[in-house]
Amino acid sequence: MNFDQARFSRDDEYEPLLSEKDSTTVEVDSDGVLPDDLTRDELTLPALSEPQLARHYTRLSQMNYSVELGPYPLGSCTMKYNPSFTEDVAADPNAGVHPDRSDRTIQGTLGLLHGLQEYLADIGGMDAVTLQPPAGAAGEFTGILVAKAYHESRDDDRSEIIIPSSAHGTNFASAAMAGYDVVELPSDDDGRVDMEALDAAISEETAALMLTNPNTLGLFERDIVDIAEMVHDAGGLLYYDGANLNALLGRARPGDMGFDIMHYNVHKTFATPHGGGGPGAGPVGVVEELAEFLPSPMVRETAAGYEQYEPESSIGKVHGFAGNWLVLVKAYAYIARLGDAGLADASAKAVLNANYLASQIDLEVPYGPFHHEFAATSGDRDAADVAKRMLDYGVHPPTTKWPELVSQAMLTEPTEVEDKASLDDLAHAFNAAYADSDEALETAPTKTSARRIDQVSAARNPRLSWQALGDGE
Repeated sequence: MNFDQARFSRDDEYEPLLSEKDSTTVEVDSDGVLPDDLTRDELTLPALSEPQLARHYTRLSQMNYSVELGPYPLGSCTMKYNPSFTEDVAADPNAGVHPDRSDRTIQGTLGLLHGLQEYLADIGGMDAVTLQPPAGAAGEFTGILVAKAYHESRDDDRSEIIIPSSAHGTNFASAAMAGYDVVELPSDDDGRVDMEALDAAISEETAALMLTNPNTLGLFERDIVDIAEMVHDAGGLLYYDGANLNALLGRARPGDMGFDIMHYNVHKTFATPHGGGGPGAGPVGVVEELAEFLPSPMVRETAAGYEQYEPESSIGKVHGFAGNWLVLVKAYAYIARLGDAGLADASAKAVLNANYLASQIDLEVPYGPFHHEFAATSGDRDAADVAKRMLDYGVHPPTTKWPELVSQAMLTEPTEVEDKASLDDLAHAFNAAYADSDEALETAPTKTSARRIDQVSAARNPRLSWQALGDGE
C-alpha cells in the first residue's frame, strides 16, 4: 500500500503497473531443422532492462500487504507471521532426501517424522498420528474416512454426521464427500452447542459429531465432557476440528475432553505456510481404537531403528509417500524450538491479545467470555464496508459477515505474534472506519492500489491474466 500513487493514471487503477509491462516480437529462423508444424516464425519476449525489471517487482511488492507489514486479523483463518528460521531448516541440503530410498538409508528423515508424530500426539492427547494428508481440509476428510472404516469394521452402517451451524464449511463438505447425511446443529442463546438440540439429533445413525473447541465465536464448550458422553453412549465418535487449537496449546488437550479423532491445522497452529491448494499439511490424530485404520505409511521405532509400516486395517494412501515433507520439517522445527513452555506461552498470548483488542474497539462483542478470537458486530453499518474502509487506514480487516449467528459480524483473531503497538493501530483503524461517514464507507477503499470492484462481475467473469486487460478497461 506504500507506493507513489501519482505514478499511475486512473485508466490503470485495476492494474496500476500495466504500463510497465513491455514486450517485443522478434523473428525466428528455424533453419528447417524441425517440421513446419513444430516451429514458428516469430516469438514475443519481454522487452525490459534489468533495472526496469527490478524496479517493477520492487514497486509491485510495495503495493502488496503482507504479514511482514502488519497483522492479518482474519478470524478463524489464523494468519500469523511465520518465523524465518523454519525456512532455513527446510532449506538444509540434508533435508533433500528422495523418499523412495530404503528405510535403512533415511533414518534421519524417519526419525524426524516419528518425532513429529509423537509431538502432535502428545499435544492433542491422541495415541497415534498420520502425517500424510496434504492440507487441513484433506486431514478432515481423512479423519471422517477413518471414522467410516471404524464403523464398517463393526458392521455398523451409520448414515449421519452432526455438525454445528457455525462450523467451517469444510466440515459439511468432508462429511458429504464421505457419503454421510449432514445434521445441522443450532447454537443456544450463549453461542454454544444447544444441548437439547444435540440430544434430539443423536441417534443410532450418528457416525460422528464434528466440533471445534473453542468454537467459531471463540467460546469454550463448557459441556464438552457431557457432549462426549452423549455421543459415545449412542455409539458415535467425537471429531475435533483443529482450527482453534491455537487457544489450547499447553493448557488443554482434545483427547482429554473425549475426542476420538482430530486434525491439526499446522498452518494455523505451528507456523507452516498456508497451502493455498498445496503444498500444505493436515496431520490426523486418533485414539488407540482407531489407529489401525490410519493411512499408510506410518513410522515406528524398533530395536533396529525407524521403519515405515502399514496399519492393520489402513484406509490406504491419501497422499504420496509420507506427506509434504518440507512442510512437516517446518512444523517439527517450530514445535521443537518453542517446547512445552513456549507453546503454552503462545496460547496465553493469543487469548490475551484477542481480549485486549476487543477492549479497545468501539464495536459491540455480543458473545463471551471468548478466547483467541471474537465476533464483533458493526450493528447498523455494513461490515464489508467497514472492512474496506479499514484498508485505507493501512491495516488488513478481519473476516466479515460470518458466523451468521452474529449480525454484520467482524470475526477477529489477532494471534499471539502481535505486540501492543500493533494491536493499538488495529483498534484505531476499527474505530476510525466504524465512525466514518456513509459516503466514506461506500466509496472505500481509496488509498489502495486496487479500488472497490464489482464483486459479482469479478466472480462471474474473472480475468486471470494481465493480457486479458484491454485499453482503458
